[in-house]
Amino acid sequence: MQHGTAKDLTRRETFEIFTPVTVRFCDTDKLGHVNNVSIASYIEAGRCELYYKLMQDAGTDAKIDFVLARAAIDFRREIFYPGTVEVGSRFIKLGNRSITTGYGVFVGSACVATAECVNVFFDMSTRKSVAPDGRLRELLEAAVAR
Repeated sequence: MQHGTAKDLTRRETFEIFTPVTVRFCDTDKLGHVNNVSIASYIEAGRCELYYKLMQDAGTDAKIDFVLARAAIDFRREIFYPGTVEVGSRFIKLGNRSITTGYGVFVGSACVATAECVNVFFDMSTRKSVAPDGRLRELLEAAVAR
C-alpha cells in the first residue's frame, strides 16, 4: 500500500515502534487462519500505542483526542494460531486536522499485512475536529519527517 507515501510499509526498518500482539484461538476462522477482522484489531493496538505515546510525550493537558476516519488494509499472507505478531507503526503525513499513519504486521521477518489509516483530531468538549497546535504539532511534524 503506497497511496501517496514514500514509506515501504513491508519493511521492518520503516518502523521505530512495534507493538506485540498475541494471536488468540478465537481470532481464527473456519479456514483455520486468522480472520481479517482480527488483523484490523491488531492494527488498532499498534495505532493506539503510537498515538498514546505521542500524546504522553507532548505532555499536553489539551482535551484533544483522535477519531478514525479511514482504514485500508492489504492482506499479504495468512497468519495462524498460535503465535505473536508485531505491529510496526509510524506517522506518514500531517494535514491541518488529520494525520495519516502506516502499519506493517509482521510474523518474524515476514510482512503479513500493511495498512494506512487517517485519524482526525477531535476536541472532546465541543465534539468537533480541531487542528493540533503547539508542542503536539511540533512532535507530529518531527515524527512524520523521520
